[in-house]
Amino acid sequence: MDFITAYNLTGLVIGLSTFLIIGLFHPMVVKGEYYFGVKCWWVFLLMGIAGIAGTFMFRNVLASSLCGVFAFSSLWGISELFQQRRRVEKGWFPKREKKKEGGCHGTNH
Repeated sequence: MDFITAYNLTGLVIGLSTFLIIGLFHPMVVKGEYYFGVKCWWVFLLMGIAGIAGTFMFRNVLASSLCGVFAFSSLWGISELFQQRRRVEKGWFPKREKKKEGGCHGTNH
């Protein structure tokens, strides 16, 4: 942390980390909607609340800022989850097929 402060890299680290956090949320939203539908929105809400709580727990500007970026990326993920459902309905992303009932690999023995 001293290195980052000494070389005035805090803004650069926050910017890069923000880019990576947002980049992480895109596949989380896509996979979340694919496997669970929009009913997993509450997971993003809990992560957002945890991130907001984290902003108050750290006195360090870098740590607090990264918690804030994580928090609001999580909350934004909720709206993206519902947008993803619309993108799937339009055929822009694949829809998960329901598993077939029955025996081994969907066949009845």
